[in-house]
Amino acid sequence: MNAFAGTGALVRLILRRDRVLMPIWILFLSILPLSMTSGTAELYPTDEGRQGYINDLGSNALLIMFYGAKPSEPSLGALMFWRAATAMVILGLIGLLVVIRHTRVEEEAGRRELVGSTVVGRHANLAAALLTVTGAMLLTGVLVALGMASQDTPVDGAFAMGMAWAFTGILFAAVGAVAAQLTQGAGAARGIAILTLAIAWGIRGIADTGPDTAWLAWVSPLGWIYRVNAYTDNRWWIFGLVAVLVVALAAVAVRLSANRDVGAGILKPSLGPAAAKQSLRSPLALAWRLHRGTMISWTIGIAVFGVLIGAAAKVGQDLMEDNEELAEVMKRIGAANSLGDVMLAGGLSFMAIAVAGYAISAALKMRAEEASLRSEPVLATGVSRLGWATSHLFFAVVGPAIVMIAAGIGAGLMRGADLGDMGKGLSGAIGGSLVQLPAIWVLVGLTVAVFGLLPRLSQAIGWAGLAICLLLGQVGALLQLDQKVLDISPFTHIPVVPGGDFKALPLVTLTGIAAVLMAIGFAGFRRRDIPVT
Repeated sequence: MNAFAGTGALVRLILRRDRVLMPIWILFLSILPLSMTSGTAELYPTDEGRQGYINDLGSNALLIMFYGAKPSEPSLGALMFWRAATAMVILGLIGLLVVIRHTRVEEEAGRRELVGSTVVGRHANLAAALLTVTGAMLLTGVLVALGMASQDTPVDGAFAMGMAWAFTGILFAAVGAVAAQLTQGAGAARGIAILTLAIAWGIRGIADTGPDTAWLAWVSPLGWIYRVNAYTDNRWWIFGLVAVLVVALAAVAVRLSANRDVGAGILKPSLGPAAAKQSLRSPLALAWRLHRGTMISWTIGIAVFGVLIGAAAKVGQDLMEDNEELAEVMKRIGAANSLGDVMLAGGLSFMAIAVAGYAISAALKMRAEEASLRSEPVLATGVSRLGWATSHLFFAVVGPAIVMIAAGIGAGLMRGADLGDMGKGLSGAIGGSLVQLPAIWVLVGLTVAVFGLLPRLSQAIGWAGLAICLLLGQVGALLQLDQKVLDISPFTHIPVVPGGDFKALPLVTLTGIAAVLMAIGFAGFRRRDIPVT
């Protein structure tokens, strides 16, 4: 039988399973540059204004490392390719996660073996995952290009930008395919692939900080894609290099897949102890063991991004002094003298949506344990249903708080250094982080409520709730949606801290809503059958 037999059928299966999540992230990432471009064109209508903006942001080494090397010209398209480059990293992350989900996770859950017992070739599952992600990324790239072209930017530059985004996702999908062959567990495969992305991003960042390190950009494949320089150089030949690397990685993944058993990995796992430590003999201790790696990784990563947000806030006041349109906007919202604080609050707000993704994932751990039949043996002991569920919910509630505090500390240290007042900088940034928590908890509550009542839909509805918040927050104003529609997102009700008026009532209300939703979920969980697979 052909090793790739059944690939088409598996592609259709993946599209059916991802019929909710995939359109959401394609739509969001396609609209994001359109939203940014429209707002930037209004605030910086001239080349002189955009050059000043580039010079202000480009004067900070941390921001250069984050965004990449400054564009060589102040055109609107070149500015957007530079400022929105972080979305390419997000696409890379999505690409590797989706491939691992449809390869290694399927093996870990035992579904790969079941599907393999039919007329399906050995490599069909891997090929289907790569083909599906490649198609989704190319569609995203085309939509990005069409959106940018609609903003009166050159068409060739728009498509160079769109393909840069698409090829980043495709490249790291191939990285995920290789990582999925190496380990027996999906968590370890994700760790290897994400670490590879982080190293590529770090090398690219160091390369962009100065002329002496520019050669490092060619060490990192991510650096290649940044060097496409859409709207300025439009280096189409770089896509050929990336395509060759993608084919090579896919070939390596196929070869590794052929040299291992289904369910096994190339790297052999070490055996654990025969008996658990005393410290693991409670539901909370077990939950800590399951959640700790993710929580620690998020804490470190978000703390680093907090430092970058604090560095970006330094540029705020200079930008307002150089741009009358921006100053007028800030006067209308009552923040004419604290643009740096408002930028800090805005950055923390956007980061909170990302942390909400971590919180939803932590809450969904209950569903993952149940669907994989690992919850039933635990509940067969003296552990109560509520005790087991509360142990996981603890990390979905407290974990985001720890992560957001880490973000506030990172941002506050930078902000305090800029202000010459460390106490003021830290208090403002940590306060701006903590006020985001009730909105995050509402999404956790929604996920828990659906888990208790309709467990099969918990993943889809949990992530759909986050996607709606993203769309309303990023493009709601651009689409001129009614305020009642915008108010659907809990993040709409969060006060602007620092830089705005603090109001406690919305935070108390959101916390109450989250608590009610969690209570509904627990009540449903106590009464329904276990497991529901």
